[in-house]
Amino acid sequence: MNLTLGQYYRANSFIHSLDPRTKIAVTAIYILAVFLAKGVWGYSLCFLFTITELIFSKVPLTMAVRALKTVIAIIFFTVIFNLFFINTGTELFRWHFISITTDGLSLTLKLCVRLMLLVVGSGFLTFTTTPIALTDGLESILSPLRVIKFPVHETALMMSIALRFIPTLAQELDKIKKAQLSRGADFESGGIIKRAKGMLPLLVPLFVSSFRRADELAQAMEARCYRGGKGRTKLNVLKAGKRDAIAYIFAFAVLLTIVVGQI
Repeated sequence: MNLTLGQYYRANSFIHSLDPRTKIAVTAIYILAVFLAKGVWGYSLCFLFTITELIFSKVPLTMAVRALKTVIAIIFFTVIFNLFFINTGTELFRWHFISITTDGLSLTLKLCVRLMLLVVGSGFLTFTTTPIALTDGLESILSPLRVIKFPVHETALMMSIALRFIPTLAQELDKIKKAQLSRGADFESGGIIKRAKGMLPLLVPLFVSSFRRADELAQAMEARCYRGGKGRTKLNVLKAGKRDAIAYIFAFAVLLTIVVGQI
C-alpha cells in the first residue's frame, strides 16, 4: 500500500533545516489561509504556497500527490452530496430527480480544492520533520500548559507515535489483505453490508497486530527506563534562526494578502 501520510523524506533542504516549532506554526498559518481563501485569488495564493513548499523541501511531486489517497473517499462523498443535493442557482443538468446547479458545482469545486490543498500542504510537516523533532516541537509549543498540570510531554509523544505508525499499519493492512485474497477471500462483490462483513478478516488481525506492536513499544520504552518527561533533558536544544524568520514572514505575507484581498 503506497501511503505517504506520516512518512519522513530525508533530504538536505531549506524546509528540512527549519525549527520544528516553525514548521508547526507555519502549517497552522497555512491551514488558516486555506479556510479563509475565497475565489480564484485566494486559492491561487494557497496553491503558490504549496508549490513553494514543494520546491524548497525537495520532496518528490509523486510523494506529495500520493498523500491524496488518504482522502479519496472523503472527496468522493463531498462531490456526491454537494453536486447532486444542492438545488439553488441556475440548473445546468437534470436527469429524473438528479439535478446539477451552478451553486452546487461551485461549492463542490471549492470544497474539493480546499480539501486537496489542506492534505498536500499540511503533509509537508511530516515529510520534512522526524518524529523525534516533531515531538520536541509540540512539547515546546504546549509547554505553557504545564502550569495547569497538563501532561505536555506525554501528549506530544502520543501524537508523534500515532503519526509514525500510520504508514506501518497501512503496510500491515496491505499484507493481511493480500494473504486473505490468496486464501480466496472476496472483498469486492456484494452490497455494502456484505462488503462490511467481509472486512472483519482484515480488521481483527490488524487490531491484534496493533496491540502487539503497542506492547512491544511499551516494553522497549520501559527497558530504556522511560518514565515520562519529568527531569528529561534533550541532546539537541531547539533554536530558531534567520531561516525561521523568513518562513514566518512568507507565511504571514500570504495570509495577510488573502485577508486584505477579500475585504
